[in-house]
Amino acid sequence: MTIAYFPTPAGEVLLAASGAALTGLWFAGQKHFARTLPRPLPPPGDSPAIQAAERWLTAYFAGKRPSPLELELAPEGTPFQLAVWRVLLDIPYGSAVTYGEVARDAARLLGRRTWSARAAGVAVGLNPVSIVIPCHRVIGADGALTGYAGGLERKAALLKLEGFEPRSPFRHGTTRP
Repeated sequence: MTIAYFPTPAGEVLLAASGAALTGLWFAGQKHFARTLPRPLPPPGDSPAIQAAERWLTAYFAGKRPSPLELELAPEGTPFQLAVWRVLLDIPYGSAVTYGEVARDAARLLGRRTWSARAAGVAVGLNPVSIVIPCHRVIGADGALTGYAGGLERKAALLKLEGFEPRSPFRHGTTRP
């Protein structure tokens, strides 16, 4: 396990890698921060996976459109969480989908007819690889920004960077999906 801290225009992030794969990317202080990492955290280090993630983030914040598939990803989660995160990887840069759409597509991946939007929202919120697995591209059914472990202002900034303007910036009083 290797970790590194990396500054971005949206705030410092903690990167985590195991072997050649990126396993975590959290904004400092976000909800569920580093929840999949052992305690105490290992000392910062370097690895090819960390270097690749840093290059990816640099390109992303420079307005380029790096593909998440450029990185080897290995997030830890339940089968449903992994299905949700797989669905998130298919959301195109600069666009957004609803929690209900994520639930529908994750259910299909798992061979089910349906799954609840609320369950999908919980899985989206537990995404351990923020930005790369683009959980910021999931919005409420009414087009409002809802729930983001890194904070709604940061979610709005990431969407704006990608050129997506939500109809309604925030659903007041909502702190999680």
